[in-house]
Amino acid sequence: MAHAHASSKADLTPVRLFDCSHIVALVTGGATGIGEMAASGLIQGGARVFIASRKESELKKTADRLNKLGPGKCSYIVADLKDKKGCDDLVAKVKNETDRLTVLVNNTGATWGAPYDDFPESAWDKLMRLNVSSIYYMTVGLEPLLLKEATPTNPGRVINIASMAGITTVDVTAGDDGGLSAPGHGTFSYGPSKAACIHLSRIQASKLAPKNINVNCICPGVFPSRMTNYGMEQFTDTLLERQPTGRVGKPEDLAGLVIYLSTLAGAHSVGNVIELDGGSTRSGWRSSKKGSKL
Repeated sequence: MAHAHASSKADLTPVRLFDCSHIVALVTGGATGIGEMAASGLIQGGARVFIASRKESELKKTADRLNKLGPGKCSYIVADLKDKKGCDDLVAKVKNETDRLTVLVNNTGATWGAPYDDFPESAWDKLMRLNVSSIYYMTVGLEPLLLKEATPTNPGRVINIASMAGITTVDVTAGDDGGLSAPGHGTFSYGPSKAACIHLSRIQASKLAPKNINVNCICPGVFPSRMTNYGMEQFTDTLLERQPTGRVGKPEDLAGLVIYLSTLAGAHSVGNVIELDGGSTRSGWRSSKKGSKL
């Protein structure tokens, strides 16, 4: 009965379970889209967050906006994770700014649409480097900072952002890929790169859990971002005819999951691949009506 007694004494208040005030996080690709949603949720919970991406003007705008929201603090670092050197440079800059990191959100990514029979080699190389290798090199490089305060009860966290495109297969040339590319063009290297991200996450989870670093993977379905803008404008019907919830993802949906995985609440979650798509994949639901509005 000792266990039952222990649970009755535990402080299980949401204030404690989801407390972000001790968090120091890096969010790559943090200036826009899903990265910004993650950063914003952590900052609104009181965390200190570094956002990194290529464009300083975007980073500055986002950091200013997030700092106004508070109560946490946002700083930015200009970085390009297109190769190992770019990752190593960002790692060095982060180490200049802080001696500890509690959360790493590997969110940098890109997509590329082109015809099936004329798909450029650069579209494979770029996406494999950005969507897969960068996650590997960033996690290896920042491990010392993630270990700094890691304990079995409050481990360091790595959250890799993959995509439902790494799980589902669709006819990407039919405009059936959530509108990631124009009709007749397909995102042939995107899905495979995201599948690799998922498998890499499991390997990292297995390797790092004994060191008290938890790795988990989030697979968003369609969320509003620059990457999905084209599809949101052109293919509303296609997107919604497989959404039983009748809507696409919102910032709350993404931020809530990131906060859970980053805090005491998620301290025992390891190696999970979490599908965040409103049931469009697993439910098998299909709409009978056309002409819906987002």
